[in-house]
Amino acid sequence: MSKIYYTKPYITQLEVDYATDAALNGWGDKCYDYIYKFEDSFKKHLNVSYAMATSSCTGAMHMGLSALGISHGDEVIIADINWIASAAPIVYLGATPIFIDILNDTWCIDPSKIEQAITPKTKAIIAVHLYGNLCDMDAIMAIAKKHNLYVIEDAAEAIGSIYKGKKAGSIGDFGVFSFHGTKTMTTGEGGMFVTNNLELYKKVNILNSHGRNPENPKQFWAETIGFKYKISNIQAAIGYAQMTHIDELINRKREIYFKYFSLFKNVEKVSMNPNPTSNELVYGYWMPTLIFDAELEFDRDLLIDKFKEINVDARVFFYPLSMLPMFDEVRNNKVSLNIYARGINLPSYHEISDGQIKKVADIVVEYLS
Repeated sequence: MSKIYYTKPYITQLEVDYATDAALNGWGDKCYDYIYKFEDSFKKHLNVSYAMATSSCTGAMHMGLSALGISHGDEVIIADINWIASAAPIVYLGATPIFIDILNDTWCIDPSKIEQAITPKTKAIIAVHLYGNLCDMDAIMAIAKKHNLYVIEDAAEAIGSIYKGKKAGSIGDFGVFSFHGTKTMTTGEGGMFVTNNLELYKKVNILNSHGRNPENPKQFWAETIGFKYKISNIQAAIGYAQMTHIDELINRKREIYFKYFSLFKNVEKVSMNPNPTSNELVYGYWMPTLIFDAELEFDRDLLIDKFKEINVDARVFFYPLSMLPMFDEVRNNKVSLNIYARGINLPSYHEISDGQIKKVADIVVEYLS
C-alpha cells in the first residue's frame, strides 16, 4: 500500500525547468536573476512594499529582530505553543522570550494575556499564525500601539490566510515566511522577510550581506557585523515557479481541509481548525488538525501507532515551549498545557486523494469507537 504522507511538496515541470535553467545559466551577472523574480512575485502576491528571500524563515526572523534593535536584556512576548524556530532568534540576540497562553479556538496567542506580561523590558510581540490559523491582529496591534511595541508576524505556516482583506504577514512591522519542504509552497529550504518599512528593509539588507551597505561604493567594506542568510538562485528558481501557481497551491490546501471537515463535523468529541463564518477571515489551512476532548483520555501515541500500521503519517501537535529543557516552566498557561497532548496534524499533501482522506478519517473514527 502506498504511503500517505502528512505533507510533501507539489512540484511541476516548470519548477524543474526553472531550477535547471538556474543551474546551467544562473551564474556571474545572472546569479540573482531568479532571486529578484521570486521576491518581486511574492511582494505582489502579498501586496507589500519590500520582500527579501532568505535561506530560512528562522534567518529572516533573526535579521528582522536584530534590525529592530532587540538585544540583551530585552523581552519579546510570544505564545507558548509554537515551533522552537519562532523563539530561537530571540535567544540568539540575548533577549528573553516571554511565553503566554493561547486561545482555545485558534491556538494562537491570547491578546487578553499580553498586557499582563508587558514590563519595561518588553520590546516586541511575535504573533504566530499557527497552522495557518489567524491571530487577532486588531487586538494585538492596538496593544502594541498603546505600549509602543513592535509587532512581528510569523506567517511561516500562513500563506493563503487573510485577515480583514490583508494577507497574513503584511500587517505588523515585518513578517516572515517559510518555504521548507513541508509548507504550502516550497523552495526546499528557504524563507522570506517582508515589510512596508523602507528603513527597516535597508537595515535587514545590510545585515544579510555581512554588514555591507549596497549604497557604499567601497568593495568588501562592512560597516557592521552582519549575517549570511541569502537564498540561492536555484532555490529561488523553484520558488518563482511555485509563485506562478500559488493560488492553486493555496486553494488545494483549503479543499483538503474542507474534505476532512465534512467527514468530522458530526463526529462527537473532536474539533478541527476554526472554520470562520465571517468573510473577513480566510484561513490557508496549511495543516488540518484534530483536537480530542479532554474527557476522552486520548492517547495520541496509540492513534499514531494505528496510523503507522497502515502506512499513514501523522504529526503531533506542538509542545508548549515552556516545557522544553532550555526554558523555565510556565504553569499558569493552562490552555497550552491542557491542549498539546490532545492534538494531531492530519496528512494534507496536495496530491492526496479523497479516498486517502477518508481512510485517515476512518482510522480516527475507529479509534474513537
